[in-house]
Amino acid sequence: MQTSSSQSVNIFPIPAFNDNYIWALVGHDQTRVTVVDPGCADSVIQFLESNDYQLDCILVTHHHYDHVDGIADLLKYGQHNNWAVNVYGPMNENIPHCSHKLVENDTVYIPHLELTFTVIDVPGHTAGHIAYYAEDILFCGDTLFSVGCGRLFDGTAEQLHQSLHKLTTLPEQTKVYCTHEYTMANINFALTLDPTNFELIDYFNQVKQIREQGLPTLPSSIGLEKRVNPFLRTGNTEIQQSVSQFSNLEANSPLDTFIALRKLKDNF
Repeated sequence: MQTSSSQSVNIFPIPAFNDNYIWALVGHDQTRVTVVDPGCADSVIQFLESNDYQLDCILVTHHHYDHVDGIADLLKYGQHNNWAVNVYGPMNENIPHCSHKLVENDTVYIPHLELTFTVIDVPGHTAGHIAYYAEDILFCGDTLFSVGCGRLFDGTAEQLHQSLHKLTTLPEQTKVYCTHEYTMANINFALTLDPTNFELIDYFNQVKQIREQGLPTLPSSIGLEKRVNPFLRTGNTEIQQSVSQFSNLEANSPLDTFIALRKLKDNF
C-alpha cells in the first residue's frame, strides 16, 4: 500500500492475471474506491467485498482487454448495489461503457480522493493511450514501465518516444504506477546494454529482494527511471553505442536509438 503526498489517498495493487496490477485508490472517507484499468472484475469485487468498500469510478488508460474486460461486470455489480459508477477513458479509443471521454489537458476531479487528475496524451503503445497525473501520482498504463516501456501495437515508435519524453518532464518525485510487474525482466535486458550503471545494479539487487518476498516492485519514480531506464536515456552516448553494437545499426539520433532498442527488447 502506498500513500500519496495528499496524505489522504491510499493506493493498493490488486493483482490480476499473471502480472497485472489494477490500482485501487481509497480516499479520506475510507468507504469509496476508484480503480484504474480493471481488466478483471472478480479481483476488484473480491477487494471491495473484503474491505466493505463502494466502487465510485473507473479510470482507463487504453483499450486492451487486460485493462477493460472487467468494466461491464463491475457496472452490473454497481447497479446491483445502487452505486453510480463513472467510467473515464480516452476519447480516441473504444472503451466499453465509457461515460466521460477524455483528451489532453482535460481534468478529472474525484471528490472522495480530493484529487484532480490531468489527462496526458501518451500515444505509442496504442494510438489513443492516455495517462492520469495528479500531484505526485502518475497512472501510465502500458506506456512507461519500470526500466522499460510498452510494445508498439497501433501506435508508432515516434509517438511512443515523444510520449516517454513528455513523462520525463514531470517532477522527479512523481510515483509511477504502471500496470504490469515486468521490472526484473526489464532490468535483465537493460543490464546487457548498460552493465556499468551502478544505480541499475543497485536497483537489480533491491528488486530481487522485493520479488523474493512476493511483493510488488511498483510504484517506481520518474527520477529513478531517468537514471536506470534505457528507453528514457536514448540520448546517452553509452546507450547509443551499446544499441549500435547489439543491433548492427548505426544509432545516430535518440529516435534511431529508441527504434533499435525497442526491436532488441522485442526479441530479448
